[in-house]
Amino acid sequence: MSTGREIRLIEEDEGGWSAIDEETNVASQGETREEALANLDEAVELTKEAREADTDAPEADAPWFDG
Repeated sequence: MSTGREIRLIEEDEGGWSAIDEETNVASQGETREEALANLDEAVELTKEAREADTDAPEADAPWFDG
């Protein structure tokens, strides 16, 4: 089942994977593609909850994220 989300997966030179949800500008990482995607799902959900509760989401600290 497709969620209709646009996600970028990046294989990192140092190993591991980064996953970025283009719509929400949320990113996460993991040792495998599956782990990166699972971590991204959790990060997106937590970000949505914070936005709905009108609280600040954590600041992004990934080097590729400048939004």
